[in-house]
Amino acid sequence: MEHKIFHGQFSPEELAECLQIHFNRGNLVVQRIEYEDGLGVQIKTREFRTSGGDTALGIFLKKVEDGVSVQVGQQNWVGIAASIGYSALATFINPINLLGRLDDIAQDVEYLQLTDEVWKVLESNARALGSGYELSEKLRRIACEYCGAANQAGSATCVACGAPMGAVQPFSCKYCGFILLEKTAVCPNCKRNL
Repeated sequence: MEHKIFHGQFSPEELAECLQIHFNRGNLVVQRIEYEDGLGVQIKTREFRTSGGDTALGIFLKKVEDGVSVQVGQQNWVGIAASIGYSALATFINPINLLGRLDDIAQDVEYLQLTDEVWKVLESNARALGSGYELSEKLRRIACEYCGAANQAGSATCVACGAPMGAVQPFSCKYCGFILLEKTAVCPNCKRNL
């Protein structure tokens, strides 16, 4: 399950609506599910689709401090694999059958890219809503080790007691938005090099 945090002043409902607008078309249908602690969105193939195999993908959106946490689950591949296998078998039996399966093959290729397309839609719409992976000014604060007062990140001394702030400065992963308190070479959330 891939997880990212989009920082900004918007709600999970706004991102879910963006997914619904983009994916509720053609052979796909989008379903929203309200949970106590968040919002689920399922993108799946329609019951009476015209081409391609079955697939489904779940997305969980949750409001967190100063943003929205997004988790995209594992896509169901069985229906796509069966459809591609059927196309290969039909073509093996008679190469002319390939012409009749072109729509199915094209739809299956689109479904194989569904997870990547979901992240592209989320990232572009979150950016349009004023988001990014950078920490907001609200979260870009650190507590003084001596008196506990909140200070702006990058401050050399505490605004309340004047003590040196030290090396602890929060920042976020540029790939997934995960909040880090110390410099590391690899993000513990997305496992990418920083």
